[in-house]
Amino acid sequence: MEIFGEKLLLSRISVNDLDFICRLECDKNLWCFEEDVPSDEQVVREKYLHKINESDQTSSYDFIVSIATDKRKTPIGLAQVWSYIEYRKSWEIGYAILPEYGGKGYGSEAATLLLKFAFEHLHAHKVVGMCNSNNTRSSSLMEHIGMTKEAVFKEELFWQNQWTDQYYFSILEKEFFAN
Repeated sequence: MEIFGEKLLLSRISVNDLDFICRLECDKNLWCFEEDVPSDEQVVREKYLHKINESDQTSSYDFIVSIATDKRKTPIGLAQVWSYIEYRKSWEIGYAILPEYGGKGYGSEAATLLLKFAFEHLHAHKVVGMCNSNNTRSSSLMEHIGMTKEAVFKEELFWQNQWTDQYYFSILEKEFFAN
């Protein structure tokens, strides 16, 4: 499965992507606002291998982000959408773009493509996203793509040895299509 954007291509992950995913998921610098970053690439490999081999891959979608014009499809990031609350038709998005590709609108486009996929193909009613309150880039990105900050979860994350707030963003199907 591939999703084409103006500048990007999102391709469903495969076993060929596992080395990249393991390096990305275990990169503490890339995930500096997360509570916990896995350090064992083998554990990450097994997690994603299980996801790839799952017979029912309908509750989580993981995509490699690459530049649309790159014929080699060199990975520049990861974009994900997963079922947040199934019976409410709510999905959650997550994304990461390698720092050397930052500031070019790739994160915004990848996140927008996830929203479009969630609403058009997964028939989501609502899509949510969360971030550490110190992660101003992620917070700004979610607002930029039309999501609304609905809540501040006070001292939700134990980050850098202290309790830190977490922002909760969302967008409804009708809001997405109104834009």
